[in-house]
Amino acid sequence: MQVSRAACAFVLMERTMLPFIVASVFVAASGAGWLLLFPPKRKPNPRQRRMLLAAAATGLLAAAPPLLVRLLRPRQMVPAFDDKVHIEDPQIAALLQGEQLAPPPPLPPLAFSAAEVELQRPMLAQADRDWQRLDKDFAQRLLAVFNVMRERHGYEMALLEGYRSPERQDRLAAAGSHVSNARAFQSFHQYGLAADCAFIRDGKLVISERDPWAMRGYQLYGEAAESVGMVWGGRWSMMDFGHTELRARDTRA
Repeated sequence: MQVSRAACAFVLMERTMLPFIVASVFVAASGAGWLLLFPPKRKPNPRQRRMLLAAAATGLLAAAPPLLVRLLRPRQMVPAFDDKVHIEDPQIAALLQGEQLAPPPPLPPLAFSAAEVELQRPMLAQADRDWQRLDKDFAQRLLAVFNVMRERHGYEMALLEGYRSPERQDRLAAAGSHVSNARAFQSFHQYGLAADCAFIRDGKLVISERDPWAMRGYQLYGEAAESVGMVWGGRWSMMDFGHTELRARDTRA
């Protein structure tokens, strides 16, 4: 799934300017209504004036709360694209220059709905794990990292979630900041340029950061992901060790 810079810029502009656009339309409509009811050469009717003022005040009161919420809500938009990608890991570079890598066999659905998994990642059972819905370049880089993790470090990895619909993103954000801080179109998941991954041990998913084996794996995973030009969530203030995203793109819609 590829998205152009223009499309991303349009989404950001739309979300930033919407309150001002709504306010401008309201002011323009109020002014037009005033001129229609009270032309400059006609003596104003006090009753009509009161009705228009009451309607304008009602509309303003109705529009004020959502506008204030929109204006005061902290912005967490998708960051700007970076055109510079430096692949430092020679093994990953060789993999990316070779044949197309194939996704690993999918785990059974029950692996994603286990109690210990649900505790770490709420609502994971409904996540999209279709590799075909990811950006092709991002998917190949992620699969190359999977290969390095398996062949060099002995970690088998699984895709927990790739593409995420705007509706699901909003549901996760509504569940609380411990699940997600990003709303619809504030995450690279909506563009197929992000993935959440975890490890497989003895046929089961291991997500917990309290597991020393998994924590060591996350560090190695982050290093491999960064070496191929991806951003690793383990370096964020709200750390997300299994998350990677690709911000360096020159895609076409």
